[in-house]
Amino acid sequence: MDSRGQQIELQLPPGKKIYFASDQHLGAPNDEESLVREKRFVRWLDEIKSDCQVLFLLGDLFDFWYEYKQVVPRGFVRVLGKLAELSDSGIQIYFFTGNHDLWMRDYLSKEIGITVFRDRQVFHINQKKFFIAHGDGLGPNDKGYKRMKKLFTNPLAQFMFSTFLHPDFAVKLGINMSRKNKLISGDEDVKFLGEDKEWLVQYAKRKLETEHYDYFVFGHRHMPMEINVGENSIYMNLGDWVNYFTYAVFDGSNLSLERNIAQ
Repeated sequence: MDSRGQQIELQLPPGKKIYFASDQHLGAPNDEESLVREKRFVRWLDEIKSDCQVLFLLGDLFDFWYEYKQVVPRGFVRVLGKLAELSDSGIQIYFFTGNHDLWMRDYLSKEIGITVFRDRQVFHINQKKFFIAHGDGLGPNDKGYKRMKKLFTNPLAQFMFSTFLHPDFAVKLGINMSRKNKLISGDEDVKFLGEDKEWLVQYAKRKLETEHYDYFVFGHRHMPMEINVGENSIYMNLGDWVNYFTYAVFDGSNLSLERNIAQ
């Protein structure tokens, strides 16, 4: 399911919470190290399932993901199985494609029941207004990536990639590009640029000029950040599950940034 455009209303029952996580980059930097982080993330998913009503995954769950009509990438069975378990138990899962998994098609929605978004989305949750997105390509600058994204999402380019390259070679090529291409891997995303130069902060402030939002929640930047961007408005970046192992929790009244300390 690909939903976009409409504002979505959610009401959180007493005792339940909403969790947000982003940028797990499973598959990187190699299979061995990725497996350690995957197991840690799965343990966290298991820990939150008792009070989780809704789970938001804000992109780059995988370091590279490309779906053919009948083929999906090898691996990630632990996290996919746990997400299926959560979904089957009644937990609503929303997934926002990131710049590393923008080739997501309908596998997660059909196999697991996850709602997939390919663009920013507004949610009303317990009378709070959330603006949610992965964050790639928003705001000023980032022009090189924006051009690259246009190419990667071009239907003809995708047709050529999936039709004329054997899946084994195509996936290997995609993995190598994802790990080595700075436009994709985002080496600069691990450095705090200063509030006046953080493009997602500036993007949030411009959005507030025309409409109020209580929370802007993004991934992509790989740095946990909580910044006041206006009167009663907060920009929050979720960090990642590569270096910080951070996530956000909404208890019905307040959104807080937390860190998973379990190894």
